[in-house]
Amino acid sequence: MYKEIVISVGEEESRVAVLENKNLVEMFIERALSQRVVGNIFKGRVENVLPGMQAAFVDIGLEKNAFLYVEDAYSGKEEELGRSDLGTNICDVVKQGQDIIVQIVKEPIGTKGARVTTQITLPGRYLVLMPTVDYIGISRRIEDEKERDRWRALASKVKPEGMGVIVRTAAEGVEDEDFIQDINMLERLWKKIINRSSSGPVPNLLHRDLELVQRILRDIFTEDVDRMIINSRSEYEKALDLLDIVNPGLKVKVVLEDRENLFEAMGIEKELEKVLKRKVWLKCGGYLVIDQAEALTAIDINTGKYVGSTNLEDTVLKTNLEASAEIARQLRLRNLGGIIIVDFIDMVQEEHRQKVLEKLEEEIKRDKTKTNILGITQLGLVEMTRKKVRPSLSEIMQKPCSYCEGRGKVLSEETLGINFKHQILQLARRTTADTILVEANPMVAARLIGSGGANLRELETKTGKTVYIRGSLGQHIESVSIRPLHNQADIQAATLPVRPGQVLEVRVEEPHISNLSDGIARMNGYILDIEGAGSMVGETVPVEVSKVHRTYAKARVLK
Repeated sequence: MYKEIVISVGEEESRVAVLENKNLVEMFIERALSQRVVGNIFKGRVENVLPGMQAAFVDIGLEKNAFLYVEDAYSGKEEELGRSDLGTNICDVVKQGQDIIVQIVKEPIGTKGARVTTQITLPGRYLVLMPTVDYIGISRRIEDEKERDRWRALASKVKPEGMGVIVRTAAEGVEDEDFIQDINMLERLWKKIINRSSSGPVPNLLHRDLELVQRILRDIFTEDVDRMIINSRSEYEKALDLLDIVNPGLKVKVVLEDRENLFEAMGIEKELEKVLKRKVWLKCGGYLVIDQAEALTAIDINTGKYVGSTNLEDTVLKTNLEASAEIARQLRLRNLGGIIIVDFIDMVQEEHRQKVLEKLEEEIKRDKTKTNILGITQLGLVEMTRKKVRPSLSEIMQKPCSYCEGRGKVLSEETLGINFKHQILQLARRTTADTILVEANPMVAARLIGSGGANLRELETKTGKTVYIRGSLGQHIESVSIRPLHNQADIQAATLPVRPGQVLEVRVEEPHISNLSDGIARMNGYILDIEGAGSMVGETVPVEVSKVHRTYAKARVLK
């Protein structure tokens, strides 16, 4: 597999793309105004202890207090590492007002503050040092038993007393001296952090994790990467300096492409546009539909344009197998976390279901983020969980629509027309005024007026009032302004946007529906019927208003 890392550094953001066989599989974005905080170590103060939630809130100097669960609040013994001790009460571990050293393990997301732990981890090139826990672990990706035994023996021999070590995948095949150098460097770093914590204010940042490009060099740029491209000369030189220390042999794989549009030139920008879409097309003609909620992501698979060539079961199997590979890619690329439910196309044969599950498991192995596949439910759904430590790509690049407030849908014109009609009837029963003004979005206003004004005439018959309906582009489609008008001056000022003799410049939008020689223009939904302008559609022309009616005005083109 040909693997590339493409790094684009700009003034406001740095972006890193990981490509496998020219396919975009992972994306990292770090912006100057919202820098990543996961991995940072703070000295904080416990603000509140909540026994009912078995957790505490810790002030670490961020906008929101950090959240500390009981299982993250103590340095357990070796056998306790990685599990919650249900017999431990949060009140026995931390006290309100206590100063405490914590590390952020999960970014603040939405209304939630950061999640922190007292079980500190310091990642290096070949290992992760755990100063607060006596433990030895080996990466699951190191599969050779002899290699695992070698690292377990070496780690046990050289690790600092009372501290823990996790051997990373990058350590496979490296010399003992490189590993020892790495562990010594991390031990010195921990001593500096402890020294900083002994003085200074509370809360206080004790250690900031590396910036994005340096983290990529530490965590992702390994021997299996064929090429790393960087568009910034300064970052290129920094990368070479860092590789001089950690792995000089990788320097030949680093390439400088000194241009701003690197992502565009390599086709990555177009791929990023697709990532933000709900529908993902498969090569076979089928497609995925990905719906992301706060804690759960639902993925649905459809055959789409793919009709197969032999029989239905074969068509379904091929679509599901291709979807499995694409799902694994999308999870990494979009950085989806939490609970993931996959609705594969129904398969009759158990053998086919097993093939699809095995394909999904095989593709997921490339993902460094911890992912668990829980199997297929009785309804044929595949349940998965994926660890979420940072915001998804959509959370970084998008925000909820201010119009629909993140729902993705608004009420239809028909629904709103019926609702607003009831509101008009209610006001008509309460007011003594003879005239009512309704201001609504032009699409809803058109529905209230009806074809040829039929709905408006019906409203006036039912209410016994004169009703003016005015379209306004500034009006939210789901809101309406309905108010009584008590005198003639108010009626003139509020209801008629134009007056006879007024000269305007308007754009002719379409020919008149029944008189094709005339053209139609609109002013916030108010219609101008322009004589002889049917052939001027698309043009902006000067006109003079000749006659004004409640729902439209007549005008003529000035020459």
